[in-house]
Amino acid sequence: MAAEEQSANAIEEPLDLIRLSLDERIYVKMKNDRELRGRLHAFDQHLNMVLGEVEETITTVEVDDETFEEMYRTTKRNLPMLFVRGDGVILVSPPLRGTV
Repeated sequence: MAAEEQSANAIEEPLDLIRLSLDERIYVKMKNDRELRGRLHAFDQHLNMVLGEVEETITTVEVDDETFEEMYRTTKRNLPMLFVRGDGVILVSPPLRGTV
């Protein structure tokens, strides 16, 4: 039985790491300076994902017309559930785990 449990937790392909993160909080970096943190409920091979308890952070850059100074603004919002289309995903970071 220990061998079956170890093979279930083995990481052989990149998507295995995401599979092991089901029902845990993950970090997702998206195109257009968007970041998501939420609980992973489901995913597929295209990295389409369903996240729950999501905090979305959007970073925008505005340039002052007179001084040409760049001003960074972050906007945050909380969503109970979110479908993420995989073609906008840049990076998925699983939760930190203890080292074996």
